[in-house]
Amino acid sequence: MEASYSPAAIERKVQQIWEEKQVFKAVVDTNKEKFYCLSMLPYPSGALHMGHVRNYTIGDVISRYQRMQGKNVIQPMGWDAFGMPAENAAIKNGVAPAKWTFENIDYMRTQLKSLGFAYDWDREVTTCKPDYYKWEQWFFTRLIEKDLAYKKSSFVNWCPNDMTVLANEQVHDGCCWRCDTPVERKEMEQWFIRTTAYAEELLNELDNLPGWPDEVKAMQRNWIGKSRGVTLKFAVEGKDEAVEVYTTRPDTLFGVTYLAVAAGHPLAAEAAAGNAELQAFIKECNQSTTSEADMATMEKKGCATGIYAVHPLTGKRVPVWAANFVLMDYGTGAVMSVPGHDQRDWEFATKYGLDIEQVIEPEAGSDLVCDLSQAAFTEKGLLVNSGEFTGMNFDAAFEAIAAKLAEQGNGEITVNYRLRDWGVSRQRYWGTPVPVVYVDGEAKPAETFPVELPYEVTFDGINSPLKNNPEFEATTWQGQPATRETDTFDTFMESSWYFARYCTPDYDEGMLEPEEANYWLPVDQYIGGIEHATMHLMYARLFQKLLRDEGIVKASEPFTNLLCQGMVLAETWYKMNGTERVWVSPEDVEPQKDEQGRIVSGIQASTNEPVQYAGMAKMSKSKMNGRDPQSAIEEYGADTLRLFSMFAAPPEQTLEWTESGVQGAKKFLERLWRAAHQIKACGDFAALNPAELNDVEKGLRRKTHETIEGVSNDFGERKTFNTAIAKIMELLNAVTKFESNAKQSCAVVHEAIKTAVLLLSPIAPHITQALWQELGHDDLIIDQSWPVADKDALVKDTLLYVVQVNGKVRAKLDVPASATKDEVQAMALADERVTKFTDGNTIRKVIVVPNKLVNIVAN
Repeated sequence: MEASYSPAAIERKVQQIWEEKQVFKAVVDTNKEKFYCLSMLPYPSGALHMGHVRNYTIGDVISRYQRMQGKNVIQPMGWDAFGMPAENAAIKNGVAPAKWTFENIDYMRTQLKSLGFAYDWDREVTTCKPDYYKWEQWFFTRLIEKDLAYKKSSFVNWCPNDMTVLANEQVHDGCCWRCDTPVERKEMEQWFIRTTAYAEELLNELDNLPGWPDEVKAMQRNWIGKSRGVTLKFAVEGKDEAVEVYTTRPDTLFGVTYLAVAAGHPLAAEAAAGNAELQAFIKECNQSTTSEADMATMEKKGCATGIYAVHPLTGKRVPVWAANFVLMDYGTGAVMSVPGHDQRDWEFATKYGLDIEQVIEPEAGSDLVCDLSQAAFTEKGLLVNSGEFTGMNFDAAFEAIAAKLAEQGNGEITVNYRLRDWGVSRQRYWGTPVPVVYVDGEAKPAETFPVELPYEVTFDGINSPLKNNPEFEATTWQGQPATRETDTFDTFMESSWYFARYCTPDYDEGMLEPEEANYWLPVDQYIGGIEHATMHLMYARLFQKLLRDEGIVKASEPFTNLLCQGMVLAETWYKMNGTERVWVSPEDVEPQKDEQGRIVSGIQASTNEPVQYAGMAKMSKSKMNGRDPQSAIEEYGADTLRLFSMFAAPPEQTLEWTESGVQGAKKFLERLWRAAHQIKACGDFAALNPAELNDVEKGLRRKTHETIEGVSNDFGERKTFNTAIAKIMELLNAVTKFESNAKQSCAVVHEAIKTAVLLLSPIAPHITQALWQELGHDDLIIDQSWPVADKDALVKDTLLYVVQVNGKVRAKLDVPASATKDEVQAMALADERVTKFTDGNTIRKVIVVPNKLVNIVAN
């Protein structure tokens, strides 16, 4: 055994053993409990970042631990390989998206392997390959046949830079989530999946996911947005068609003073025909944000249409306004506006001088005040100025007004959802072709699969290469000339079912091989960022239900347990160039610290110029504070990187990257290596015999088994790997401090080191495999069972009691564990450190807390 720890040599050797023995190949075994562990697959951007390293290390640690628990573990990996970055790179650099993507995959696969992740690479899935997406295309045609997928004209979020549609979730602060270009509203024909058909089940099934974070479930409940309200109609003067609105506050109906409609509403479009001001307003709305967060805070704008509606209960004329806070794809594209009792409506009415009427007042005895000159009164209360409904509370008014509207044929109680059908069309090239053809303008599902995306295409930087491309577009359908759809799928389509394809990646007779897929599914532990709560995670849940209803899988939910890891933060440094901040890499900075170790300033090493510290921030290219995992592996070793990632913070919390922390992780592994080296130097020693141990040896053995017990709880129940590592470090400290020359000493130390190696093996698998062999084992540590604490070793011969006199600690006693309460009391009262404070005083009371404390009250 080498005296010094050399990670590069060890890791290459161990990885070669794993590959030769196909250690991580997952095979169905019905005699074992299965465990499917999965981390969200990466986009092949060209290189891993530290967020990847942390995410995948968490998954790998859980996988290896579960395997040592005796479970049949599957842990696959693949590539979310379609998407705009590849296409944009092709336009910018003249590299075909396929070539760019596959070269990136090859490099990133090498990086993942260098980190020692226990992946079954035979199950690798690449979503841009036809053998994957052809089944997605087939499945989409089944959805069309079941009316769960359809095409319609819709107002969409359009990115003029990327020339494609964006989902609402892909609009951040009114801009495209990828390129930050302001998003526009545009009406287009789009393909949709009928998500709303599953809204109730998506909501209810959240109650059956105790292994999901409450925060994620709350976000999904909010996104689904179930509400009970009333759908009612306002007649429109001079027109046969009424305006339909939905409200959860029918109690405020008598306070309606105007209707607000979306800029794309038919009434607004009709009124704009002869109204230049309204035309300009509609154009402005089409170029503004659609983000709900932005719409809640942006300035409310509107334009009168000149059209009047008729109140369904009072018959009063109600003006119709086009407003920028109403969207066509939410509800009916029209809302009844009650400025007296809705703050948004109040702000709009105040701005444009519209009537504000009070129809709700606080209940008797309430501390609430209604002053409509200052703000809307939005609380529920008693109805006023509401005709026959005056004096009713909210619940009574809801039912009574709904019944009145229903009696007139003007309304009904309905359940509504905020969730909308999923628009899956994208107008870019690098994606799965939508499997539809057109015969005389009529859409027909494709007949054969895959509808293959051509790899060799020419970009003009504006239009998709699929458009006006006869080689792609021209086809036939049942022998008739036909034209292919040139839209491609939103890349969330591919990531919504990849976890299932991992189960049967080579199966070519269907989307999944049912028996094997249902053996592995659902995923037992899923790991990924919380930013995917209302996109990927919602779509994956939907897809699982669609697969179930097609009879392909049995489980209703895809992921039993979900762990959302925190971000990786790093130091940020900058210097000023005029008024502009120029970010400097932390690797190029020599920080200056105060006496408490806090950073106060820094010097840029390459220029010797002063730089300013800007705190910790998420690793990013823009702030130059990313750390290349490959260079870190080369400098410290993969095990050090893995250990630091698990030790620096609990999985759900942010992790602060510090070079000193990484160096500390490596030093610990070096200490472990030296400790194992020293125990090997003992040569042959007697087998451990608990009956022959002296008190010192018993103490170390007890520490060993306390560590097993604590680490097992940290791994299995709490998933707090940082505290587990801390316990292993404490055990190693106890070994290094251990002094005994008895014949059992080497055996006790050997057990402690062996235990530390086993417990650490899921986190640092390379060094522990090497040490396992050096400790005399020919087999693989990954095939060992997880250690089990010896209950007899945990039993203490003596217990430590703290003795207090009048509340102050005066002594600490080692008391035989078998001592009775009276014996403990007698020993405490007889101790000379105690008698100094009790002699000459009357003992008023003695309280013995078993195994902990003796409290003496004397005066």
